[in-house]
Amino acid sequence: MAHRRFRDRSGQEWEVRVRTRDEWELDPVGDSPGRPRTARAPGYERDPYELSVEELQRLLDGSSAPAPRARPSPFQD
Repeated sequence: MAHRRFRDRSGQEWEVRVRTRDEWELDPVGDSPGRPRTARAPGYERDPYELSVEELQRLLDGSSAPAPRARPSPFQD
């Protein structure tokens, strides 16, 4: 399945990826600032291409950013 791209109200581009049946990931694309976000998949639809831009915007509004790491990664130089 391909990943769906859309622009939000502020003009940033996002890509929707289906991670599991119940969870979708929204990733900023290109030079759009922000971190990837996760959202609960709508129960009535399994394919992001079947949703309108307004529905994707509501999904983005209800999404959550992952919690920041409590400590730095030991693999960084």
